[in-house]
Amino acid sequence: MTEPVRLSKRMSELGLSSRREADEWIAKGWVRVDGQVVSELGSKVLPHQKITVERQAAAQQAKRVTVLLNKPVGYVSGQAEDGYKPAVVLVKPENRWPDDPSPEQFHPTQLKSLVPAGRLDIDSVGLLVLTQDGRIAKQLIGEDTAIEKEYLVRVQYTKPGRLPDADLKKLNHGLWMDGKPLLPAKVRWQNDDQLSFTLKEGRKRQIRRMCDMVGLKVIGLKRVRIGRVKLGELPPGQWRYLGADERF
Repeated sequence: MTEPVRLSKRMSELGLSSRREADEWIAKGWVRVDGQVVSELGSKVLPHQKITVERQAAAQQAKRVTVLLNKPVGYVSGQAEDGYKPAVVLVKPENRWPDDPSPEQFHPTQLKSLVPAGRLDIDSVGLLVLTQDGRIAKQLIGEDTAIEKEYLVRVQYTKPGRLPDADLKKLNHGLWMDGKPLLPAKVRWQNDDQLSFTLKEGRKRQIRRMCDMVGLKVIGLKRVRIGRVKLGELPPGQWRYLGADERF
């Protein structure tokens, strides 16, 4: 790569910030290229040039919070739609998990730009990440993310007998969706009517559609883990802060 690229794009590639944060910092004069302040939006850099950010930018980034919510049925992940409320409305002091070990104090400014890093369907429950930190959003939903997400899925077989082993193998690898092959998954029985799915991608209603392809009807779906962060004991409808020592 020797072509010049937008400074904000390069900062995102280097993991310094999200593109939106980068544009904000550039406008404030908090970004230097080879030691020189660059404050013009749309500026371009070459790959060998050294990019540094001022302490104010790092301090602002450190204040950004990430929240883990156990989303109940009936809430949408993102913007309000069809009369349904967005999950972020549950992030209020009275819904904070009393056992949250984080010393972080809630402040209404934490709700500004608090967006879901990934989706969870309206009829699915479990771990939803809401963050103000562009780096975490990129880590979880960027194009090249390989972070595992684990789901417990209660199913009903719609044909006589039990799901054949060959179809279980198809769920693990071999199904196509929207004209593209799905990445290999880890799918195994937890008990007679519950499967565990571990995926590295998240196409729209992917698990429900995968199950449908092999004659399984999804009765309930719960996300229990994203990377190394687990839902754990967090009760439905409650939230906690991502701890300073927790990494996805």
